[in-house]
Amino acid sequence: MRVTFWGTRGSLPTSGPETTRYGGNTAGVQVRGSRDTLLILDAGTGIRRLGEALDSELTRLDILLSHLHLDHIQCLGFFAPLYKPGVEVHIWGPPSTTLDLQTRLARYLSPPLFPVRIRDFQCRLTLHDAPLSPFAIGEFEVRAEPICHPGATVGYRVTEDGVSLAYLSDHEPALGVREFPGEANWTSGFDLARDVDLLIHDA
Repeated sequence: MRVTFWGTRGSLPTSGPETTRYGGNTAGVQVRGSRDTLLILDAGTGIRRLGEALDSELTRLDILLSHLHLDHIQCLGFFAPLYKPGVEVHIWGPPSTTLDLQTRLARYLSPPLFPVRIRDFQCRLTLHDAPLSPFAIGEFEVRAEPICHPGATVGYRVTEDGVSLAYLSDHEPALGVREFPGEANWTSGFDLARDVDLLIHDA
């Protein structure tokens, strides 16, 4: 499993000398498996450069959105593979009890906020509510679980061959204490993060 950070900032992309070490782009993390399955965690401004750097022979990729705040989706419309007819793109996002993922994303990806609508993307696009039970993407096992943050938000645990990472982006764990079967004071995101090899967490 190879992990590359393309964006790590929250709220606003910021350029300048003070962000050169940790980067000024908002959330975007690339995860590539041993059989070259490609996952992208969130779609902030970091994924614009990622999209330009991808192999032109790429046939499929999966984008896992933690939530739909603007800093986590603001570069979807600038992500080059969405405009390539031969590419299969799957976008997974937190489930909602009121609106499906396409309807929620279309609020941003449509005029007057953005000139291109979802239906105008040229790739083979499929949108999914992330199931709250393990699911497979290529060689990866993925788990999504609700975590504490305003609006529908999920964290992800990605596992391959016994190695795992947890992606808990915008996340307020202290607000999520509850009783959990067999354990008192279970905290939001703890089960996803337990014993992982790499934890990616909001600072």
